[in-house]
Amino acid sequence: MQVFFLPAANPTGGQRFCVFHPAQTDQPLGAILYVHPFAEEMNKSRRMVGMQSRALAAAGYSVLQMDLFGCGDSSGELRDAAWEDWLTDLHQAALWLQGQSHAPLWWWGLRSGCLLAVAAAKASSAPAQFVFWQPTPSGKTVLQQFLRLKVAADLHSGQSKQIMEALRGQLAAGQSVEVAGYELSASVAQGLETATLAPPAGARRLEWLELSTREEAALMPASSIALTAWTQEGCAVRSQVVSGSAFWQTTEIEDAPALIEATLSALNQATAGHAQSLASAPSLP
Repeated sequence: MQVFFLPAANPTGGQRFCVFHPAQTDQPLGAILYVHPFAEEMNKSRRMVGMQSRALAAAGYSVLQMDLFGCGDSSGELRDAAWEDWLTDLHQAALWLQGQSHAPLWWWGLRSGCLLAVAAAKASSAPAQFVFWQPTPSGKTVLQQFLRLKVAADLHSGQSKQIMEALRGQLAAGQSVEVAGYELSASVAQGLETATLAPPAGARRLEWLELSTREEAALMPASSIALTAWTQEGCAVRSQVVSGSAFWQTTEIEDAPALIEATLSALNQATAGHAQSLASAPSLP
C-alpha cells in the first residue's frame, strides 16, 4: 500500500490525499478507481473500502482511493468545493492510475460516488466499466436525504417545511448550507440535483451490488428501472443483492464481508469473460 499526496491539476490547487493498492501480481487484471460518497458516509465507509481494496490487490487488481477537494485529508473545505472540481480530480486520478499499468479501467462508486463516476466517465472517451455499491439512481434523492438531516435535527420546532425552504433558498442564492456539521456548497448541491445514473457512451460493463438484511431481498424498484436503461444501451449488466447492513450510515463502524466476496467474485467473472472473448475473437490477417 502506498500513501501519498498528488498535486492537484485543477485551479483550486493544493494536494489530493491518495491511497494506492498495487496489484500483487506481475500483470494487473484491472485498474480500479474508487469514488467516495460525501460527508459522513465517506468516513463511515473507509474501513470497508480499505478491506475491499486490499482483497482486490491480493487478487491482482490495482486500486486507487483519492479524497476529492474539500473532503477527508485533501486540501480545501467542502463549502468551497464545486462539482466540476471533483470531476477534474477524478480525471487526474484516472490518468495517474492508467499511468501505472495498461490494465482495463474500472470506476468503483459507493452511493453518490456512483453518480460522480458516471459523470466523470462521460467526459472521457475511454471505454468504461463500473462497479456500483448501493447506487442511488437520482442525485436529487441524495440531496433531499442530506438536507432532511437538518430538518430532522429541528423537528422539535415544528417548522420542518420552513427549514427545508430556507435551505433551498440559500442554495439557490449561491450560498452554502450547514447540515450535520458539513457545509454543502451551492455548486455541489446543483451538481447532485441534476446528476443521474444514465449510462455514458461506451459503457461496456456494470456490476451493481446492493445490501439488505432481509432474506431473499430483491432490487429496489428504482434500481431495476435504471438497470433496464443500461441494458438497452448495450451495456453488459449484472446485479445482485448481498446480505449485510448499511455500513455507510450505521452508528457504529460495521463490516459487510459478504459484499467484499461478492464484489471480488463479480470482477473475476467479468475479467475471465473478457479474456475469453478476446481469445475467441478472429485474428486479423
